[in-house]
Amino acid sequence: MWGLLHTPGKKTPRRMAEAGLLPAGAAHGLHQFINSSTWAWEPVRRALGRTIAAHRPAYAWTVADLLIPKQGEHSVGVHRRLDQATGRIINCQRGVGLFLATGTRCFPVDWSLVLDGAWDWDDLRRRRARIPEAETGRPVGAFVLGFAAGVTAADPQLPKAPWVLNLTQRCDDASGVMAGLARRELDFVCEVDPGQIVLVGRPAPRVITVGDLMEEPHARQPHAFMRPSEHGGSKAVRVNVYAGRVRLSQRGAAKDGVSRTYHVLEQPSADSGQPARYWITSLMSRGVEEVMALARSQVGARTTVERLRERFGVLDFEGRSFPGWHHHMTMVSAAYAYQHLCGAPGAVPTPATRLSAARVEAVDRWVGAGAKGRGA
Repeated sequence: MWGLLHTPGKKTPRRMAEAGLLPAGAAHGLHQFINSSTWAWEPVRRALGRTIAAHRPAYAWTVADLLIPKQGEHSVGVHRRLDQATGRIINCQRGVGLFLATGTRCFPVDWSLVLDGAWDWDDLRRRRARIPEAETGRPVGAFVLGFAAGVTAADPQLPKAPWVLNLTQRCDDASGVMAGLARRELDFVCEVDPGQIVLVGRPAPRVITVGDLMEEPHARQPHAFMRPSEHGGSKAVRVNVYAGRVRLSQRGAAKDGVSRTYHVLEQPSADSGQPARYWITSLMSRGVEEVMALARSQVGARTTVERLRERFGVLDFEGRSFPGWHHHMTMVSAAYAYQHLCGAPGAVPTPATRLSAARVEAVDRWVGAGAKGRGA
């Protein structure tokens, strides 16, 4: 953790050992700790989530992607994919992260690695990367529901907060994801494509897209509120709410098993160059301004991803194994949380700086507080 927080530039075992002025064998030890050790990352991440929730009020759960550029084809999960930020095809790993939003900051709590193509069926490649049999290729929506299962069933001590998701990109079953959250009795605010199908009316419901629904006469109830702008001051935000309620499509409703109803919100385009945006939410009793504030948790998660890329070494894993990747991501998440919860100094150390006993003791106390009584 100290190395991830303080080592300038790339966070490799060698550079971290040198930054801390550690013994000659320390780089090998750090490499072994991440790549070859058998410690389980799941209980550490659960303890991390509990520690974050104990320090900050939980606001929302959200999910964000992380693309990690790679050279070659041997790093676990590496494949070629379109980077939507640049429009280029890149060689990369794709991680899906679970974040706990606390109002002012989003903290990474859990990670999954997308296994596309040969990583799903090539037994030799999987054995070399030490991929467990249960880990298979699956759509992004399955990762989201897996995270939800972990938060609710595997660890009931984690906070029960609304789920805020962007289902407009790289999600081929938005209705199924929302139905899965509803099946677990979880509230959500999900951004969807204008072509997202919903059902309106009873007993013979109409099938219609949310985009067409909000264009119907008298369908929209306009709301306006002020939101702080990025450069200080505030700006007016206009949001339309569908006057009635909708249900999910037949496919999603079948997974749901219960006929639940939802609100549809539309944020019209601020200018002709940007399309309108749409959300479906189960938060029937909350105000429009609060729902839209929750929706901005996605922005916080993307900001955290950029911070992890810039200075916490999330791109710097040098190993090739599946456990090694998860060990590295766990330590990056812990370093980020320690930095922002405990006010760890973020300045890059001078060559004379040493990893003092006081710093080691501080980290031990923090980790012990999160794992007390759980054998971690």
